[in-house]
Amino acid sequence: MTSSKGAVYVVLAYVCWGLFPFYWKQVAAVPSEQVIAHRVVWSFVMLTAVIAWRGDVGRIWRASRQPGVLGIYTAAALLISGNWYGFIWGVSHNFIVETSLGYFINPLVSVVLGVVFFRERLRSLQWAAVGCATAGVLYLAMSYGRVPWLSLWIALTFAGYGAVKKKAPLAAENGLTLETSLLVLPALVFLVFSDQRGVGAWGHVGLATTAYLTGGGLVTTIPLLLFASAVQVIPLTLVGILQFVMPTLQFLSGVLAYGEPFAPDQRIGFGAVWAGLVLFGIDSSARREPSARTRSPRSGPSSLR
Repeated sequence: MTSSKGAVYVVLAYVCWGLFPFYWKQVAAVPSEQVIAHRVVWSFVMLTAVIAWRGDVGRIWRASRQPGVLGIYTAAALLISGNWYGFIWGVSHNFIVETSLGYFINPLVSVVLGVVFFRERLRSLQWAAVGCATAGVLYLAMSYGRVPWLSLWIALTFAGYGAVKKKAPLAAENGLTLETSLLVLPALVFLVFSDQRGVGAWGHVGLATTAYLTGGGLVTTIPLLLFASAVQVIPLTLVGILQFVMPTLQFLSGVLAYGEPFAPDQRIGFGAVWAGLVLFGIDSSARREPSARTRSPRSGPSSLR
């Protein structure tokens, strides 16, 4: 795959994730716990089919038997399922704008986690970026009269997931297959229990809802595979810059498509967060330019493979 094609793939992945509110709104009447359980089950089915076709089942099995690997992926599974739950709950309860804020501040939370857990050092612009984002969240908390817990939950679980995956030995799609395999049995038990209690949605609340619940595996797997393929051939700095396509689309869908309020106080808070992201981008660009000038002609994205 060429780097230009990789850039297209990663944009497509972020666009898919950015348009997720439109998909999950279709099952807003279904309890979020059931939606998550179905997403786990059908994602496991889709991912297992892909992994079996690629012949990676043995690789995943061997990796899972190594000391500490199951612990890493158990933590990752809990974090990503918590992130999915927060996002789907937010979409179902008309908090799309607040969920988008979580993904906007996620990169800055990742920077803080790098300092706390990996002893990374922040440069001046990075400290300024974190300060702007913190000020924005505090301002929103004062204007809301409450802490934007949903945004913080989404940011912390997703950033925590990224931090855990720094220690993970498997490729993205293989890792997610292992993660969903750890969640699939509890998810199935919960769905069977819900069905026996007469509150299960799948097959009982209309063909369209059943199809959307089943299709959750497909819409989870496709952008993941696009993303996993793309990051092998394009610079990670480009991946980082393009990631803001996702929360931007989510934010626009909440305000323009679903009419969620975006009051002046929110604009100030979001503006502070966005200012932090601009500073973060400037810092990343400044770091990239010297390395680009010193890069040898034969080096490039292929070194990331």
